[in-house]
Amino acid sequence: MSKLHLVFGGRVTDPQGLDFEDLKAIDFVGLFPDLASAKDAWRSASQRSIDDAEMKYVVVHLHRLLEPEQI
Repeated sequence: MSKLHLVFGGRVTDPQGLDFEDLKAIDFVGLFPDLASAKDAWRSASQRSIDDAEMKYVVVHLHRLLEPEQI
């Protein structure tokens, strides 16, 4: 199984947290087969919104959720 990573972002209520304001407005950047490509996509999306402190993008390690015993 490949180590899938999901990159998404949106407006948060607190820039230090993960409480997204409007789940309907989430920006799904994509699914990636490895951490390096996910980080590249995260960095690119984050830099596009660098002037907006309430926008936050994250990388989710889907492989850890799908098979937690193999961490």
